[in-house]
Amino acid sequence: MARAALGLGAAARALALLAVASVALLPLVSSDDGYRHCEGVVRGWAYSSTGRDKDGDKMSLKDLLFFLHIPRTGGRTYFHCFLKKLYTNAQECPRSYDKLRFDPSHPDCKLVVSHDDYSLTSKLPRERTSVVTILRNPVDRVFSTYEFSVEVAARFLVHPNLTSAKLMTTRVLTKSRAVSTLDIWPWKYLVPWMREDLFARRDARGIDKVHSSKKVNAYDVEDMVMPLHQYINDPVAHEIIHNGATFQITGLTNNSYFDGAHEVRHCVRQHPDLGRIVLEVAKNRLDQMLYVGLTEDHEESARLFAHMVGAQVLSQSGTLNFDLKEDLPSENDSHPSMVEPEDEETNKHLNSTHGWQTNEALNSTDDEQGKGNMTVGKLMEAYETCIAKLRKSQSNRRKISLKKVEEANFSKEARKLVPETIVKQIISLNSLDMELYDHAKKIFTQEHLMLKAQQSMGWTDIICSDGVCSPWMVVVLGLGITVIIALVSFAVTTRRRTSKLKV
Repeated sequence: MARAALGLGAAARALALLAVASVALLPLVSSDDGYRHCEGVVRGWAYSSTGRDKDGDKMSLKDLLFFLHIPRTGGRTYFHCFLKKLYTNAQECPRSYDKLRFDPSHPDCKLVVSHDDYSLTSKLPRERTSVVTILRNPVDRVFSTYEFSVEVAARFLVHPNLTSAKLMTTRVLTKSRAVSTLDIWPWKYLVPWMREDLFARRDARGIDKVHSSKKVNAYDVEDMVMPLHQYINDPVAHEIIHNGATFQITGLTNNSYFDGAHEVRHCVRQHPDLGRIVLEVAKNRLDQMLYVGLTEDHEESARLFAHMVGAQVLSQSGTLNFDLKEDLPSENDSHPSMVEPEDEETNKHLNSTHGWQTNEALNSTDDEQGKGNMTVGKLMEAYETCIAKLRKSQSNRRKISLKKVEEANFSKEARKLVPETIVKQIISLNSLDMELYDHAKKIFTQEHLMLKAQQSMGWTDIICSDGVCSPWMVVVLGLGITVIIALVSFAVTTRRRTSKLKV
């Protein structure tokens, strides 16, 4: 009897253990099903995306130029100091930095500059569109995104409270036709988030107190500004900032025109190994672009842009004088101005017009008159003059903006005080962007070699007579040389391409 009872007890324990084991295994089964579903979603998206990108000669500028502006890479500098000098206002698509409201089939619309991601190309005539972009070291881009979020949000601290700031913002944006930073992705999410946080911290310490209660580095003044370590770990940063370049180039941001972007992005974050598939699509996209620049190599990037893009724009408009003598050396500061669009409300509240009016003045240059006898060298001279003004404008604007949180004194020197553990965490959180940036550096090297090859061949002497050059002959010969170099580059990179992950 006792033995029977013991047997029943053992059986009961066995059943209990089996039940516990079954419960424990349920999440694994569910997780496995979830992975398979996500893998199908990501691979299906990749398959539908890959085949559409390879059309025509990527080195030849098409009718419409799409400048895909990745935030905090210096793209705004290119917009003001290159593109505004190459295209007239009539040729620029309306409200480029907003969700576009234009007919892309309009024959006079030749330039789109936008923070919108690559999915915007679904609204453009793909066979007539060339895409260019600039990438930046992901660690520096995260630092800069944090700094700019604080800078713009701090401008609202002139108000007595958050409610007043929101009301004034609504009034100004309703009346104004100008594009505000708050209209533009990703700032329309990041700035209100940071603004609310700044007001909460100010309320906690007292409105008149502008000094921190403790002396720390500029990225950890927690009673004034959200510390960097908290910023990078917030769900908002995971949604918008980390691996932002990869998601923007693949058209998978939370600002995407592709309805399934959220699900693909969610699957990649839930199953990081699926990010490899997205990364390969991003690399292929870069391979197909007309131009890929690097923020860190400012001088060479600008020079390549002038030769690879600027010369073709001017040639197509019939205004290029092909004097391709080398550009003047740029200034000692080799880093571009990270100028972003200015808020009209900021100018009113701070009684300052540093950013907006300077940009307007730059935009109002004599486009038509300046293009009449334009050369690549002259284009570079105009660019250097322009960025000097923008750097000064940005420096003045930042000083004014950060007055209310003056101990958040961001600088390259202050970045060095950030603990190495935080820097390593940024690298880990942006692993896709880190690898994509390495790929961009390889493309950049190829672009540099192509330009050197063209210049070393002295091809202008062949097709120019008495200082007069035929634009169409230049384009034809240039494209021929480019094709040869491209074939050599293709042969060199065949091994890498054949080893890519199948999707």
